[in-house]
Order: sequence, then C-alpha cells, then structure tokens
Amino acid sequence: MPELPEVETTRRGIAPHLEGQRVSRVVVRDRRLRWPIPEDLDVRLSGQTIVSVERRAKYLLINAEVGTLISHLGMSGNLRLVERGLPAAKHEHVDIELESGLMLRYTDPRRFGAMLWSLEPLQHELLLRLGPEPLTELFDGERLFQLSRGRSMAVKPFIMDNAVVVGVGNIYATEALFAAGIDPRREAGGISRARYLKLAVEIKRVLAAAIEQGGTTLRDFIGGDGQPGYFQQELFVYGRGGQPCKLCGTTLREVKLGQRASVFCPRCQR
Repeated sequence: MPELPEVETTRRGIAPHLEGQRVSRVVVRDRRLRWPIPEDLDVRLSGQTIVSVERRAKYLLINAEVGTLISHLGMSGNLRLVERGLPAAKHEHVDIELESGLMLRYTDPRRFGAMLWSLEPLQHELLLRLGPEPLTELFDGERLFQLSRGRSMAVKPFIMDNAVVVGVGNIYATEALFAAGIDPRREAGGISRARYLKLAVEIKRVLAAAIEQGGTTLRDFIGGDGQPGYFQQELFVYGRGGQPCKLCGTTLREVKLGQRASVFCPRCQR
C-alpha cells in the first residue's frame, strides 16, 4: 500500500504539471472504487483551472477554483501524467485531460482507492478527525506521551493510529521504532516521555528521508512509469524477519501486531 512518503512523492511529481492548468474534460471508465466516483465529476471539474495540489495524510487534494478532488491511492493505485490520447489499459479508470496536452491518469487494479468531490475538503468525513501531520510542529514526542497515558495497546499500532498522527504506516512505524530502540510490543502507556521524544524525532527523520529517496528515484512522471521509490535500500528491519540485524547481527524476529507483520531486533529494541 502506498504510504505517506509515496503519496507525497506523487504530489511533488504531478503538482508542477497540474497547477495553473485548465481541465478540458474528465473521462471515467469505471466508477466502482471504494466509494463510487460521482456521476457529475466531469461537469464539476471540466473548465476549471487547478489552483494547487496538496496532501492530507494519504489523501491527495487537487484544488480547483471551486471544489476539490479528493483522491486516495488505495492498496495499489497510482496517479501519473501521460500524453493526452494515450490508449487506456486495463484498470486505468479515470483520465483528467488538461489543455496543456497532458492528462492525469488514475490506475487502481484492486479498486480500493477513491476519487471524490468536496466543496470543503478538510470538513469531509474522511479528513475531519485526522491527527496532525508528522512533519509539522503540531506533532512531537510530548503529544505521543500525553495521548499514550493509560493505553495498554502495543506502541506500534498506537503510533499507526491516524487520530494520534497521520501517515505513520507499517513500513515507517517499524523503521522508526528500530531507530528509537523501542520494542514494538511494549505497552504504549508504559513508555517514558524521554523515549517518546526520541521516537517522534525518528518518525520525522525516517519519513523525511523516505520522501527524499522517493524524489530521487522518481525520474520522470511524464515519460516514465510514474512509480514512486519505496526507500527499499534504506530499510533496517521491515521485511527482514529471520535475517541478521544490520547493527548487531542478532537474528531479527517477526511477530503479528494489530494483524500486521512486525519485525524487530530483540537486542537493539527494548
């Protein structure tokens, strides 16, 4: 599933080609996403100029003069820029054609994503109750410490809770906990303020590094395949269960936490 760095990489890739451009038409080939694409999306968006492309959590907000297209990439979706008129392949459900000669194409093989319309996107039910963005001053270790008091759940699903902080998905929660030296199985309420301060710093560092890595591997959103980089070469523990720890050589363990696989080093993390 695309996580926050991949979505931010997508935003950075498409924004320069969308902002200031007028939409000529919208072609919807299949409305059956996680929520049906509005039947009047073409009427609402066509003829409008795109003002900005923003991100809230894992949602992309394509802001027009009046209204906003809210897009989520689901489990396997992507947005990429292609030449207008390029024939659509299977699973390429939506084209937003621009007067520049390009079009934004939405692909979603599993149809778990979303393409919704809102006049007040930040008040939309999908975004209204989200926690702060992790790379802003609104998120820090003190917030984690205060919200964790009395919580018996494991720390990993705690930091993955979008009401606590948005965008800390499985990959980056795993990596940040390793960098902070915290066992992902520990009760959230039993971790000290000092350790949460360090964890917040590592969450910010890991996410920022992943975004930059995605930016360097994503070479050409127009002529390429539009796939973001996934920070794979920088991973210390995620997906490496049974392999030696890169720091101490101890065999990494894999457990299930909140229905998600979680890998950790029993020596480096406590």
